[in-house]
Amino acid sequence: MERKRGVTDMLSPLETPLSFSCKLGECRSELMPLLSEVSKVVSTEGDLSKTLKLVLQLMQKHMQVIRAMITLYDTSSDRIYIHESYGLSPQEVEKGVYLPGEGITGQVIETRQPVIVPHVADDPLFLNKTGSLDKTRDGAFSFICVPIIRSSKVMGTIGIERVYHNHQLRYLDLEVLKVIAAIIAQAVELHLLEQAHQKVLLAASLQHHTTDTLRPANIIGNSRAMQSVYRLIRKVSPARTTVLILGESGVGKERVSAAIHHSSLCATGPFITFNCASLPESVLESELFGHEKGAFTGAISRRAGRFEEANGGTLFLDEVGELSLSAQAKLLRVIQERSFERVGSNDTLHVNVRILAATHRDLSEMVSKGLFREDLYYRLNVFPITIPPLRERGNDILILADYFNARFARDQGVEVPTIATPALNMLLNYDWPGNVRELENVMERAVLLSDDGVIHSYHLPLSLQPILEHLVVEEGLEARVSQIEYNAIVEALSMFQGNISRAAEHLNITRRALGLRLNKYRLNYKHYRNRA
Repeated sequence: MERKRGVTDMLSPLETPLSFSCKLGECRSELMPLLSEVSKVVSTEGDLSKTLKLVLQLMQKHMQVIRAMITLYDTSSDRIYIHESYGLSPQEVEKGVYLPGEGITGQVIETRQPVIVPHVADDPLFLNKTGSLDKTRDGAFSFICVPIIRSSKVMGTIGIERVYHNHQLRYLDLEVLKVIAAIIAQAVELHLLEQAHQKVLLAASLQHHTTDTLRPANIIGNSRAMQSVYRLIRKVSPARTTVLILGESGVGKERVSAAIHHSSLCATGPFITFNCASLPESVLESELFGHEKGAFTGAISRRAGRFEEANGGTLFLDEVGELSLSAQAKLLRVIQERSFERVGSNDTLHVNVRILAATHRDLSEMVSKGLFREDLYYRLNVFPITIPPLRERGNDILILADYFNARFARDQGVEVPTIATPALNMLLNYDWPGNVRELENVMERAVLLSDDGVIHSYHLPLSLQPILEHLVVEEGLEARVSQIEYNAIVEALSMFQGNISRAAEHLNITRRALGLRLNKYRLNYKHYRNRA
């Protein structure tokens, strides 16, 4: 019985694909010309649709496929679409939309592993969503599907249908498809990146004309992770419930608190923010509750505290996890009774204040360690909202980059620069430990450095370019020249799949000069043989 899941059949170590293929009843002597032609098409044709059409035509010519399709995975909609096909009508292409995990194509996207279906008529996972399969006519067809992967990201699939009279030939064609997928991967990645950026720009323009949206006006981003946050904000805003806003530093917890206040019933009242980590404990009580004249040295007049200032509105306590245990006890009383005394006074003041709190710490863990009062934790944790880190927000990175780009260009009185595709790629692939705050700083610097109307990758900090971290370079001209040179070499090696001669010719330098630069940047041309 033939296997079709977890493909494991391999050629003998002594048999090359070319020598072996002619023993299978169908000679593949044209295999190398096929791969060479595919590589040439990818490196010379700029438009992805034209590129993939030519690739499919070459596959039909050299591999005798009956039907073939190249799908792309749109992460923003979490859908898989047929981008180009051979042997399918436009109506059939339109029907070919899959979810990750749905059918063979969805399974390949989800698992990142190739699949061989020996006979499509016998496999329940072959859904025939396009409607192109006639089981009576095409039941003996095999279906081979491989993922298109680059930099550990799955971006789509290549699938072919045809009849095989020797099952081992299927495994040879599987290997051929894997090579083709590797060759077209970079072109697909750049296309998806540019498409995502265009969607970002379109979404940003539509936001000005859309009133029926969950997104608060003061928050940027449309990712699925943030949509969940927006729904929670909308649900809790009209109530007077205490909200605990959780998330890493720099994710925008204060913006979420402001969104809740401005959508609440006390929106006309004051919105007072206080950072619990910004002051020593000796003055913390005075800042929160106020003091009377003469209450301590330097108290030359009566002063209202933050709770008093927020009366009738909202008090946002940022970094509440930094409070000492004694300060926590005093805060607990105010939350429970909505009353307090100024420092140096015995008069009890009553306030009508909604309390929002935020922290980047794990308060439940602090409770277990005795560092945070359990009763205060439960008082604050009535309605928690967790803000996702920027690295989990997908294309929101591009939305925010464009927003900051435009804002800083306006502030500096210059035309809004274009963000080059390599720079966009770096922004998307960076982990952003400092989250939105770090991205804001990066874009301000990039706008300042841009002098030709374009933000290039070398305008971004070295921290965004991990492959350059080993280089010890000075700030300024030398650093910029090195980054430009490095980017150009990597681009040439990727374009020509590690071919030193063609890369050197493209860069207009000698092979020896390129070799010296490869040593300088510790680049191995062999790593680019399957990257195109």
